[in-house]
Amino acid sequence: MGGEQETGFEPATGEGPPPPGPAENRAAAVRTAFTGMLQIRRLTNSGPAAPEAVPAAWELHRPVRAVALALEAAGLAASAVDASGRRTATGYRVEPAAPPGSVRVEWLGPPGSGAAHEEDGELARCAAALSELGWIALLYRGPRRRRFLEVEPPAGPRRPDGPQ
Repeated sequence: MGGEQETGFEPATGEGPPPPGPAENRAAAVRTAFTGMLQIRRLTNSGPAAPEAVPAAWELHRPVRAVALALEAAGLAASAVDASGRRTATGYRVEPAAPPGSVRVEWLGPPGSGAAHEEDGELARCAAALSELGWIALLYRGPRRRRFLEVEPPAGPRRPDGPQ
């Protein structure tokens, strides 16, 4: 059969196929993973802010996974691609960015999907969801005037070195 039970949970980054299986199973897996992330924050974070209000060290070492999980848990749609790399669904895409420890979030879709017209509103929703979890999400305009978010941890935590 395969699936998440055998391979472990992977948040949707928008760079793969849509998650397999029934939507309600996926929603339950996302809730469980997100609850686990918040529990890690409670157990490992200390300081003046509420422990759940800032990313934990685990997230800082895996920012693409952490940001993708936060977006998926917020109910935002992930983009998807087929086996040939052709975009098949409209939604967010999360990928590593420079400097290390930061990520880039774009709103993408198949040609003709209208994703470019949705990106301002949808990226604002992404930024709001990430800000609630202590991430800094800055909106930029890139090539062809397309907007994207650069997401980084708050200034306090030290950024990890090395690959993401």
